[in-house]
Amino acid sequence: MTLLSPRPDLWTLDPGVLHLNHGSYGAVPRRTQELMAALRTETEANPMAWFRSVADQLTTSRLELASYLRTDPAGFALVPNASAGVTVALATLPIPPGSRIVLTNHAYGAVRYAAERFGRANRAEVVVVDVPLEADDETVVSLIAGQLDQASVLIVDQISSATAMVFPIGDLVALCRDRDVAIVVDGAHAPALIDAPAADGADFWTGNFHKWPASPRATAGLVVAEKWRSEALPLIVSWSEYDERMPERFDMQGTYDYVPWIAAPESLRVLDELDWPVRRSQLSNLIDEGARIIAKALATGVAEVVRPAATMRLVELPSSVDLTAGEAFKVRVSRELKAEITLTGFDGRGFIRLSAHAYNSLRDYKSLAERLPALL
Repeated sequence: MTLLSPRPDLWTLDPGVLHLNHGSYGAVPRRTQELMAALRTETEANPMAWFRSVADQLTTSRLELASYLRTDPAGFALVPNASAGVTVALATLPIPPGSRIVLTNHAYGAVRYAAERFGRANRAEVVVVDVPLEADDETVVSLIAGQLDQASVLIVDQISSATAMVFPIGDLVALCRDRDVAIVVDGAHAPALIDAPAADGADFWTGNFHKWPASPRATAGLVVAEKWRSEALPLIVSWSEYDERMPERFDMQGTYDYVPWIAAPESLRVLDELDWPVRRSQLSNLIDEGARIIAKALATGVAEVVRPAATMRLVELPSSVDLTAGEAFKVRVSRELKAEITLTGFDGRGFIRLSAHAYNSLRDYKSLAERLPALL
């Protein structure tokens, strides 16, 4: 396999900073930024003409993004982010009083809050299943199966944001079909890390394009199974609410900024030129080695996740690090070390969650390993 060189030149990232946290807010390639700037110039040159053209441009973009996911375009809608997609799903699905909304202790915080909101509104119980970080697929399925009695909905990560753990979605979809439980898949990190991530047939799947596909922020997709398409409604009531079918009713949300949605496919073309399948495999090796280097410098270890995400790893923090002061610590790392990282906690343990993209090199991780111990 040809070793591909890092391509920081495709981005406008500050070269004086170590960018080691692509998984939070992503980074938009230079070419996509230039397209966005051109579209915004077009908008302001004639706003009336721009908004007359938006529907057709959105259709073109939406079809390209659905094709990238290899999903049925008739069930694919654009939403601002995966949290919005989960909220649409919970607003659509029947949640009878006394039933259960089940999720795991790996769930994203905003998704947990959404489950609690809809649980209160529907007088349903929210049940959190504890899944160990080191659990294999069989264990994951068994633990969740044990809590599905009286469940109306299971919400599960495809790749957990907190732990970079890949969940066995195909097996969980089959389990929920057998139990007549609706399943909502939070695939926030899945596009570009998992091929055809919405192919397992969940009732609802949602994922962000601003992470690994490097598309503009506020760009995400929602895939709705055919049985729910007539019921699924956008979160904002707008002119298309009753006049359009799924997915068109999600397109026009008043004076929303549609530039990110229209420009998103340009980043997919950048990935193509980067030979993404090969690069993703090499980034996996890179993040493995980078995590080991940092763990050695901290005298800790790399979390043993059975199925880690391709480009994300957890490095355990020394016990002396107070996670309750995590934000302040990240600010210090940013200000004093010129490095951007994120911290995560799970089951009483603290971690640095590292994530890599095509602009990263092994030198980035060696630099952090040299600088970080002095701050602990």
